[in-house]
Amino acid sequence: MSAFVFLLPPQVILILTKYYHADMGKVLESSLWRSSDFGTSYTKLTLQPGVTTVIDNFYICPTNKRKIVLVSSSLSDRDQSLFLSTDEGATFQKQLIPFSVETLIFHPKEEDKVLAYSKESKLYVSSDLGKKWTLVQERVTKDRVFWAVSGVDADPDLVHIEAQDLGGGKSGGVPATSANRTKYYVSYRRNAFVLMKLPKYALPKTLREELQVLAWTDPWSWRTVGTVLSEGSGQGFVTFLVLLSQVRGVKGVFLANQKTNGKVVTLITYNKGHDWDRLRPPSTDMNGKPTNCEPPDCHLHLHLRWADNPYVSGTVHTKDTAPGLIMGAGNLGSQLVEYKEEMYITSDCGHTWRQVFEEEHHVLYLDHGGVIAAIKDTSIPLKILKFSVDEGLTWSTHNFTSTSVFVDGLLGEPGDETLVMTVFGHISFRSDWELVKVDFRPSFSRPCREGDYSSWHLMLPLQGDRCIMGQQRSFRKRKPTSWCVKGKSFTSALESRVCRCRESDFLCAGPSHAPTAALSSPAVGADSDPSSGRRYRKVVSNVCEGGVDPRQSPAQRQCPLSPPRGLQVSVRGQAAAVRPGEDVLFEVRQEQGDVLTTKYQVDLGDGFRATYVNLTLTEEPIRHRYESPGVYRVWVSAENVAGRDEALLFVQVNSPLQALHLEVVPIVGLNQEVNLTAVLLPLNPNLTVFYWWIGHSLQPLLSLENSVTTRFADTGDVRVTVQAACGNSVLQDSKVVRVMDQFQVVPLRFSKDLDAQNPNTPEWREDVGLVVTRLLSKETSVPEELLVTVVKPGLPTLADLNVLLPPPGPTRKGSLTSDKRLLAIQQVLKAQKISFVLRGGVRVLVAMRDTDTDSPRLGGGGGYWAVAVLVVIGLFAVGVFILYKFKRKRPGRTVYAQMHNEKEQEMTSPVSHSQGVQSAIQGNHSGVVLSINSREMHSYLVS
Repeated sequence: MSAFVFLLPPQVILILTKYYHADMGKVLESSLWRSSDFGTSYTKLTLQPGVTTVIDNFYICPTNKRKIVLVSSSLSDRDQSLFLSTDEGATFQKQLIPFSVETLIFHPKEEDKVLAYSKESKLYVSSDLGKKWTLVQERVTKDRVFWAVSGVDADPDLVHIEAQDLGGGKSGGVPATSANRTKYYVSYRRNAFVLMKLPKYALPKTLREELQVLAWTDPWSWRTVGTVLSEGSGQGFVTFLVLLSQVRGVKGVFLANQKTNGKVVTLITYNKGHDWDRLRPPSTDMNGKPTNCEPPDCHLHLHLRWADNPYVSGTVHTKDTAPGLIMGAGNLGSQLVEYKEEMYITSDCGHTWRQVFEEEHHVLYLDHGGVIAAIKDTSIPLKILKFSVDEGLTWSTHNFTSTSVFVDGLLGEPGDETLVMTVFGHISFRSDWELVKVDFRPSFSRPCREGDYSSWHLMLPLQGDRCIMGQQRSFRKRKPTSWCVKGKSFTSALESRVCRCRESDFLCAGPSHAPTAALSSPAVGADSDPSSGRRYRKVVSNVCEGGVDPRQSPAQRQCPLSPPRGLQVSVRGQAAAVRPGEDVLFEVRQEQGDVLTTKYQVDLGDGFRATYVNLTLTEEPIRHRYESPGVYRVWVSAENVAGRDEALLFVQVNSPLQALHLEVVPIVGLNQEVNLTAVLLPLNPNLTVFYWWIGHSLQPLLSLENSVTTRFADTGDVRVTVQAACGNSVLQDSKVVRVMDQFQVVPLRFSKDLDAQNPNTPEWREDVGLVVTRLLSKETSVPEELLVTVVKPGLPTLADLNVLLPPPGPTRKGSLTSDKRLLAIQQVLKAQKISFVLRGGVRVLVAMRDTDTDSPRLGGGGGYWAVAVLVVIGLFAVGVFILYKFKRKRPGRTVYAQMHNEKEQEMTSPVSHSQGVQSAIQGNHSGVVLSINSREMHSYLVS
């Protein structure tokens, strides 16, 4: 359910409610309600007795509020009609029409003339309030229809349109398409159309000629961006704003949010963008406590977004009938903070500000701002509103209803001349609309007299200058002690006096009148020759007279040349890490300074160097490719006779990570130094950052090397996790380390035949260790869980057998003591009873390795785990190596091995290999598949 509320002075309110069916995508029901006593009571209007009538839209003539047009359609969408009223909606006359109305546009002066844009993209006109229609143009572009402008167009019945021609192009002089890029043209005061110089990728959205402000959309961020027109021709624009909002009531005043170095700050201009200032913060908050906010490090910043509901004001509240009164939500600080929405108010057009609320409120101005009503913007029901009669200095509360209401919006009479408002909402989400009339008239007993007003002067807040746009303007406001009604006859403007011209009232202009505003940017430009000289011209809309006039100087004056400032170089997409061979688009921007006489030196770090002119003016990116991995220093300098600036960017070129394996000994001694090594494919030296998490710590250790050394102070299982980050590629691996205070280590060696079959991968070493552990357990009757065989990296192939102590508890029958376990292991190794057979019948013997002493070492001693991973890196560049669990197959690749010991032999049938597989495993890199069913094998690397 939705509602649309319209006010028709002096006492009439019309409310249109609609029921929209989401599944059907259409309005199934609508109701029109009318109040003739300003919301005290309502009557439901019946347009066609016995017939379901759906009202689509509602239009009121701007020059005669008594004339209303309703656009209606049947449920079948086949017939459409208009309902016309000339008595404020008391009665309606039905009028059938031969087309479907998309929108109606009343003539700005003549009350019976209406344009109708149809859903078939046709434009019609009526001169009798919709009774008869005449086709004007077909193939008209939506929202590109405008009546003549008074004082500019000679013919008041002239209509400006944009339409498609039969060839698919557009007529009307607004946009034209060439080389897959749309160009926009503008005509200032109906002169010849000229090409608009817009920022690249700017999509024009709205253009208001009198204000000379263009709103356009940035397709990369999908934000609406405000741009201030810097000259009267409408050709060049200065772009620097994120959002723009006009301060209504005082001509030439705008608020803007600008994004600089990632921070959004709020600015205000009093001369249509010629000069901009920050908002001065209040010295105390709403409770009288110091804010400790001092410029230049701290200012006031406001949100400039607009509300979707037209009856709930946006976050900045200004009115034509309340000049100088601005109320908005924002915060104090160095930048605008999204989640902070404290309410601030100024009554002198931004010269001084006060905090009034700690949370955002819906705001409504009544009686030319003589009463400010505010209701908290919240999702909970309310029954209290706040109001101020002294422009926000003090606030009172009022219970506007006995039952709490979910507030949907506030409504006052157009022009804000009365003291009656309506709060509309709902009691519950399934209830009908609830409308509450709030009348402040009893609080004001008399109309205001001249002595009830004081005056205030418009001035630049920081400079204190009262001459703005060549004139001094003063306004009047009601004194805080005067409780009176301003009424409809009130006018805020008190005096306007023309100032004598100063040099600041003029701008530099070249032969083609290139704009150079105070906040210039690369988007500003014109085809002018700097050597031909530039002259001054008066700022558009400036009305100063006499005084200094640089245009009258007998000698041609050269405009001061400004040095480049704020030079920036970036990669489109903001990614400073790319892959080899990938296209990189470098964009160069310049915040301030002349761009026509500036040369740009570019060095991309790999031998590419070039000199550009108009680089920031055209905004064409520099396309480049880096073929080799590495870090490249991108340097750009901008220089003219007035000065220079430079920018620097480091670009990482790296291949995406493919595999990561954490290499760590599974058993370590208490407080024993141990290496943690990350085996990475491919290895990108100086480009990869390693993050190490040890145990339960949430704070990682960072390193540029692929290994770190650590100690474990407590016994037990400790999980070690490593992440490798290179550009946009991140991989992770994790292992559990068992920390023990006592265990014994038996050094092992293998017959040299195993070296030829060693691919030096972590998975292969783990599986060979499992084979040795299984064989030793079977030969010695030592439980397998007390044996851990760790095969070391590198060649020759060596291993350490870790003999663990059994866990505390009752001893199992027949179990060996610690000494007997070691003795049994030594005996079977010396007797050469431990061996296994590889593919091709190669038998590998396991024996004790010669050390300084023949006795096993105690665990915890340093030096027994010598990490060697250099050969592992070489593996990835040599060939293909795949390990499979017993009888696991993949298409085109199956490699088998056999386990063997003296007691029993577990044989598996060899499988023939294709020619391609045979060649893939050449170079003595063989795989083994082990008949181990007690654990699932790892996912093995495939290079």
